[in-house]
Amino acid sequence: MHAQNPVFIPGPTNMPDAIRRACDVATIDHRSPAFAAMLNPAIAGVKRVLNMAAGEVFVLPSTGTGGWEAAITNTLSAGDTVLAARFGMFSHRWIDMCQRHGLNVEILETPWGNGMPLDRIEAALRADTGHRIKAVLATHNETATGVRSDMAGLRAAMDSAGHPALLMVDGVSSIASMPFEFTGWGVDIAVAGSQKGFMLPAGLAILGLSPRALAAMDSATLPRTYFDLRDQQKGYAAGGYPYTPPVGLIAGLAHAVTLLEAEGQEHVHARHTRIAEGVRRAVRAWGLELCAASPDHYSDTVTAVMAPKGFDGTAVVQLAAQKYGVAFGVGLGEVAGKLFRIGHLGLMSDVMMLSGLATAEMVMADLGWPVRLGSGVAAAQEYYRATSTSALSAAA
Repeated sequence: MHAQNPVFIPGPTNMPDAIRRACDVATIDHRSPAFAAMLNPAIAGVKRVLNMAAGEVFVLPSTGTGGWEAAITNTLSAGDTVLAARFGMFSHRWIDMCQRHGLNVEILETPWGNGMPLDRIEAALRADTGHRIKAVLATHNETATGVRSDMAGLRAAMDSAGHPALLMVDGVSSIASMPFEFTGWGVDIAVAGSQKGFMLPAGLAILGLSPRALAAMDSATLPRTYFDLRDQQKGYAAGGYPYTPPVGLIAGLAHAVTLLEAEGQEHVHARHTRIAEGVRRAVRAWGLELCAASPDHYSDTVTAVMAPKGFDGTAVVQLAAQKYGVAFGVGLGEVAGKLFRIGHLGLMSDVMMLSGLATAEMVMADLGWPVRLGSGVAAAQEYYRATSTSALSAAA
């Protein structure tokens, strides 16, 4: 008999059976009122998850990477300047995408393990008296290093500089798992993917655009066809899409929002915080270090565990998959081989997390790492026994 072990990667995440069933729909006419009745609740639900008071949500057949391409091509023109910090593999990829599209990227190189350098961003914006910089690209949760950046602080820095640049936020591994305040943070474009906090299969790019971002579409000249959000707007007005939509995934998205709201956003966020803190306590009990440089940058969706000197983080991932049938994440880019990543977002509980920590301990022991079996699991157990998600949610 085969049973599916949970995955402990930062996406795709474990899927609730109810969402799998919700995606399993019969073929319908996607130009009929039946599809509009499915699409409209999904879009309205995403708006609520984003805490979005104004603007529009777009759901595209793609992934987070496609969502970023849609974000930049619909609002920017060739030769435009954008400001971005490079502090992990995913912030690097957005920079690379912009450069390939002919944008001028002003890059703030930042040590991996740190968050966005808010003081340097503010200084760069203050120095830009001619307002050449059209957008600030922000990676809310750097999945490669387990680092969360301060989006409220970033908005305050932009406001302090008095700069009109658009704020574009990669929320792929944060939205629907950690607090996200689209309106409160003055976000202009937020990008998410279906396979993370929404607990769906990969296949949807989810974008929120503010009124300012929507207005920018009128003057943007970067080429776009499949990702042209003006065509999407026309399709929405007619109750459909400008092309064939992924009906099953959209049905699943509507149900995912229902599940998230039934649990309650504060409870969802508190659950992720609690599970993540248990993982961090386990890492400390193992005598290991996190990639995240300081507690104010700790991610609640993924923890990057540094390998001791002389050991290979990738070997943990490979042996876990081969011997125990459990998936962890490898190090990427500058931290390849230097760490392994434990994902704890979406469908995740403390009991599931304990199984992942126990597996990680066995693998590290198999590889001769200086880790005592049971030490991390016990530290996480003590924390989980002493806390509850409801109490953390109420405190928030």
